[in-house]
Amino acid sequence: MRRIVLAALAIAGAPVQAQTVVTSSAPDKMSVTVYRDPNRGAGAINARFPQSFALISEKRRIAVPAGDSVIRFEGVADGMMAVSAVVTGLPGGVVQKNRDARLLSPAALVDGTLGNGVHLRRTNRQTGQVTEQDAIIRSTAASGLVLETAQGVEALRCSGLPETIVQDRLPSGLSVRPTLSVTTSSARPVEADVTLTYLTTGFDWGASYVVRLAPDGRTLDLFAWLTVANGNTISFPQADLLAVGGRVNRGSRGDPSAPWQSPSLTLQCWPEPSYEGAEDYVGGYPGAPPPPPPAPMAMMAAQEIMVTARRVAEPEDLGDLKLYRVPMPVDINANGQKQVALLHRPAIAYRSYYSASLELAGSQDSSPLRRMIRFINRKEAGAGLPLPSGALSVFAPRGRESLLLGEARMRDHAMGETVEIDVNDSPQHRISQTKDVATGRYHIVLSNAGASPIAAEIELENVSTSRVVAPSRTLARRDGRWLWAVTVPGNGTTELHYRLK
Repeated sequence: MRRIVLAALAIAGAPVQAQTVVTSSAPDKMSVTVYRDPNRGAGAINARFPQSFALISEKRRIAVPAGDSVIRFEGVADGMMAVSAVVTGLPGGVVQKNRDARLLSPAALVDGTLGNGVHLRRTNRQTGQVTEQDAIIRSTAASGLVLETAQGVEALRCSGLPETIVQDRLPSGLSVRPTLSVTTSSARPVEADVTLTYLTTGFDWGASYVVRLAPDGRTLDLFAWLTVANGNTISFPQADLLAVGGRVNRGSRGDPSAPWQSPSLTLQCWPEPSYEGAEDYVGGYPGAPPPPPPAPMAMMAAQEIMVTARRVAEPEDLGDLKLYRVPMPVDINANGQKQVALLHRPAIAYRSYYSASLELAGSQDSSPLRRMIRFINRKEAGAGLPLPSGALSVFAPRGRESLLLGEARMRDHAMGETVEIDVNDSPQHRISQTKDVATGRYHIVLSNAGASPIAAEIELENVSTSRVVAPSRTLARRDGRWLWAVTVPGNGTTELHYRLK
């Protein structure tokens, strides 16, 4: 018993070994796999606030010391979902992990220096003289920035003078960049190849198509850009870029997986006095400071688009999804967009026609037909690729130039499907529908003001209580509707007459 007690006292009196902190400032190699927003459909990407996510995989060479240590992974995405983080390659594994959510920001600086002394720097508008005085922060960032000086209590930016706060030191616990820290233990010092994999919000991707019609009017050149949007404040230089096409099912976005949310700094003044004719003054009262200047161009970085050379990505099967792997490393800049070549098919056979949709027994004033382009997404037609949804621009040759015919959006198309592109309205190709009251017959008239004949396809929606009787031309059925397919001669018209019973 005595030996046991002495051993227990010896253990209790042993000093606690301090943990060594090791910081990895940046990965040596990384890959970014971007998933498309499943709720966006064929709409455009929200360039400033992308609504989807990405899978980030980083490889880092880390010197792990003997004993207990904390490994800090700096420069991870600020939209990181900490619960999804997986760290492999550490000799002792991961004991625990922490997302260091206190990022350096104006609000974090205010909260970190609450009750402490700072310097208030002011500039006289007329003389340009700069003065400084000591102040103490008396409020949190969410309730307005209240300061106490030798002259009393006031709110920042309410004096009418340009002013700012100067802090002597950075509050403890703030990270300049988003950081993930893990605790590990190693029996000996080792140089470890560590892989960090995690999900992050603030990403999205889409396709942007360019269609060029050949002069022969029979083939088209189809090219597509893969546009990736990164809404994070962290860049991913020389990353392997992959994009996943298709709809991915995601579970709940509860608090455990919530990304970093930097609190905002609210600047509030006391209630402003009312002055007669206050609308004549900037800010609503005499002496009020002018409104802030517009955001500099640097703040518009989310609109920047970087373009790479035309080395197209090849699609791969990923279960029921499609994976597009960009063949070279690319820079994915913070708050920016990147465009790389997605696909290219130089000679796809297509058919051009004009279309409209009418209601049986309805009336239609003269209106333009829609020019359409149709091709079969098969290899024998020159295509044969999965086509993700995205924006589309159609160009036609005019001499040595290519001129824009129209813009549209295209839905997802699998291989073998029929692709139809709605190009534009054609004012010189028109349609109208009228009813002859005396005979009860309906008349549809197609007119072509061009010199060349055109193909037209007119869909007629059914009336559930009636049926078509004695049409003057042959009608077919397509997708539950009547279809009138006809050729309209150049500088001529074509008519269809029918009755309903």
